[in-house]
Amino acid sequence: MHTFAIWAPFAKRVSISVNGVTQVMEGPDPHQWWRWRSDTGSGINYGFLIDDDSKVYPDPRSAWQPNGVHTLSRLYDHDAFAWTDKKFQALPLASSIVYELHIGTFTPEGTFDAAIQHLDHLVRLGVTHVELMPVASFEGQHGWGYDGVALYSVHEPYGGPDGLKRFVNATHAKGLAVLLDVVYNHFGPAGNYTGIFGPYVTEAHHTPWGGAVNLEDAESDEVRRFFCDNALMWLRDFHIDGLRLDAVHAFVDRSAIHFLEQLATEVKALEAALARRLVLVAESDLNDPRVVTPREAGGLGLDAQWSDDFHHALFAVLNPNEKLGYYEDFGTLAQLAKALKHTFVYDGIYSDYRKRMHGRSIGALSQHCFLGYIQNHDQVGNRAVGDRISHTAGMDRAKIAAAMFLLGPFVPMLFQGEEWAASSPFQYFADHDDPELARLVSDGRKKEFSAFGWGPQSIPDPENPSTFEASKLKWDEVNNGEHAEMLEWYQALIHLRRSTPCLNNGSPGNTRVIYDEAAQWIRIQRGTIMVICNLSQREQLFTATQPASIVLSSRSGTKIDRHTVNLLPDTIVVLKDNSARSA
Repeated sequence: MHTFAIWAPFAKRVSISVNGVTQVMEGPDPHQWWRWRSDTGSGINYGFLIDDDSKVYPDPRSAWQPNGVHTLSRLYDHDAFAWTDKKFQALPLASSIVYELHIGTFTPEGTFDAAIQHLDHLVRLGVTHVELMPVASFEGQHGWGYDGVALYSVHEPYGGPDGLKRFVNATHAKGLAVLLDVVYNHFGPAGNYTGIFGPYVTEAHHTPWGGAVNLEDAESDEVRRFFCDNALMWLRDFHIDGLRLDAVHAFVDRSAIHFLEQLATEVKALEAALARRLVLVAESDLNDPRVVTPREAGGLGLDAQWSDDFHHALFAVLNPNEKLGYYEDFGTLAQLAKALKHTFVYDGIYSDYRKRMHGRSIGALSQHCFLGYIQNHDQVGNRAVGDRISHTAGMDRAKIAAAMFLLGPFVPMLFQGEEWAASSPFQYFADHDDPELARLVSDGRKKEFSAFGWGPQSIPDPENPSTFEASKLKWDEVNNGEHAEMLEWYQALIHLRRSTPCLNNGSPGNTRVIYDEAAQWIRIQRGTIMVICNLSQREQLFTATQPASIVLSSRSGTKIDRHTVNLLPDTIVVLKDNSARSA
């Protein structure tokens, strides 16, 4: 027997259509749930009818949408998959190397099964955690995934629910953990039918996507339950090891128990029940350390968050001509040094870009509560043409960027292809069925970047399939020329980080930084490891305080004579202190 259930406080009558046969459901109960029991098994198609509306709507909690988000749901049996990962345990997030990827562009085929074929590459690279951009079902064949509307269902063109399970199972077999990006701050513009059933969104508050998700108004208990249950499903039924929560700053919740605190509490309870390490990572624009402060200390209890201040500070130094948007607030070595030492550059100081005070100091929090990176889907894909750091700053500075975040105090995160300086961009792409919506998306993209000085003709049309195709990685270039050289550089940096204890210390005060703004150099000391970077256009001579040896150099020709090292322009060198005191 299977019990079909739907929360529908807006309805006076709810019917269910199962394989074309319509039955009136029982309800509502005191919590506005409607139910119907049947002896039908998995694989049947079903949908719901509300009051006198003749349209059959998919289930907001559908586990399978094999024919797209506008069609009937299909019953799916989570217990039918044969898992082989019982003994797998994810490494602690503090010791991880995270690799973000988009299933649709990671391989030419754009499927989970195709991605499995490249897991050995990630193992050789030294990755520990694979982070998937959203895989919840959305309209069309391809897209970034942040317009998901059937949040319990896996996008069918990727391989559907079984495909995701095969990917996770195979990834665990390689010793890699899996993180999944989930979007709980809005629904996509096409295929979202939750509003037919209940107040999932409220017009009392607004976000960049329209009305805010209803986390505090009337009937919000069940809306919060919808998202918490979704999170628990990914972790429990798909064996996902952690979730990355998109744009938590867009949540509007003044409840005594914030939604994020509720979610963190329930995930920790599931972690104990499963005896398996689970993590929550936030994307937050708030610069508020309470997001990652333990609940016992009055925080929201998430494990980590992305560190955009570090990215912006590093990117703006490497690309000094970038002054538009949030880069207006960055561009000095002093800010990069502050990010390395204190995480937030804007920790309660005035922001010219925001025209107000912004942020708060992280205090005594470990810097392992923050992810550091030079590329991710936003910082590449939200540029007009999706260009990467190797495209904007050149190969030498891309190597400098890699050393900065891979040897820095944060948990490092890479974006697909950056490890070999992939030639393909990562552009914004979508595939909407409605021609008018597609036109609005295309026009909106042109309007957005015309304000930044980009001509409309130079901005790729997100609705043109060629934009999606151009964003796919070219695996045949990995072992060739400068791509192979970059890959070797990344492998060496990751090996050094994972084999050097002092580089894995996230305690505040573990990173010392000195710099010269005029001479354009910066020196970072982390235990026995010293990183010196020459960003000027002339050779410079540096003196080490202790006898040191070169561990890595981004350019050949770097020499050291016990205490002194000569650096070419745009070069970074990694030294090891050989003094008896630090041995």
